Amino acid sequence: MTETRTRTTLEVTGVSAWYGEARVLSDVSLQIGQGEVVTLVGRNGAGKTTLLRSIMGLHKQVQGSVVFEGVELLKRSADKRARLGIGWVPDDRGIYATLSVAENLTLPPVVHDDGWPLERVYEFFPALYERRDFPGTKLSGGEQQMLAMARVLRMGARLLLLDEPSEGLAPVIVQSIGEIIREIKAHGVAVLLVEQNVKFASTVADRHYLLAQGRVVEHLDNEEFHARESELLTYLGM
Repeated sequence: MTETRTRTTLEVTGVSAWYGEARVLSDVSLQIGQGEVVTLVGRNGAGKTTLLRSIMGLHKQVQGSVVFEGVELLKRSADKRARLGIGWVPDDRGIYATLSVAENLTLPPVVHDDGWPLERVYEFFPALYERRDFPGTKLSGGEQQMLAMARVLRMGARLLLLDEPSEGLAPVIVQSIGEIIREIKAHGVAVLLVEQNVKFASTVADRHYLLAQGRVVEHLDNEEFHARESELLTYLGM
């Protein structure tokens, strides 16, 4: 299928990555448009998280090109990439357990003019407003996921890198996370989503890249993805 024709937010071209001498990504290319949600789907060990880390600048053994809003990133540090507007939400959510919700939101600096004011964050995530004085350890898994996403939006992210946001959450909470992702998309923020849950991915994404052994082997729009859902579930062993 053809790539998105919307304004390109992220363009990854020919990216390869290694752990020592072990090659874990091989010539990966993808694009994400402004306000678009794109998923990386694949079995454990396919290289999905390594690709997110390579885009964010957290993985060092990388070759190729990573361009965000026209700026080549590969030689820039992770903190400089964050200041350009890339937000990283790891699978462990990275919540400061001893800090309150409000402190978790306000401790990281606002690094870009597009940062959401705290009032907007609380309007968008009312559960966080209700629990603003709660420590991170008192939040549910779903609330921690919301907090991790809200934090990078407040910092000014225009591209969210989400690693397994549905992992370990009850179905009703997964549904809420999906609604939040769709709302974020409506605000023009692009999302690159690593997800094992194929059914969830199909409810939020515009397009999907299937990774196998560090390579992109399929690129599907959501209609094609739905049509091949059973095949993909079998392939992923789900």
